[in-house]
Amino acid sequence: MSKLTEADKSVLRGAEQALAHARGKKETGRTHSVITAEIDVRAIRKNLGMTQKAFAETYGVPLGTLKNWEGGHRKPDGAAKAYLLVINERPNVVRKALSTAVAA
Repeated sequence: MSKLTEADKSVLRGAEQALAHARGKKETGRTHSVITAEIDVRAIRKNLGMTQKAFAETYGVPLGTLKNWEGGHRKPDGAAKAYLLVINERPNVVRKALSTAVAA
């Protein structure tokens, strides 16, 4: 049998970790959460009673990006989805955090 390279060993470790995870052993390997839900950016903004311009300025989102999201030309990526979900759940907390950061 041929000798395993470091790359071979790494792939084998990853496969063993994946198998252990699938069998319920959660402390091995790394997992990542991915937000797969569609985010209705327009609904979030409208629920806050804000214009596109006000929302963009308040939450530091480029106006063009916001328009592209709302127009369906682009979709928010994972980080943007997470940010939008936080804005939806805790808009005042985000405003306060951003105002503190800007004032500093």
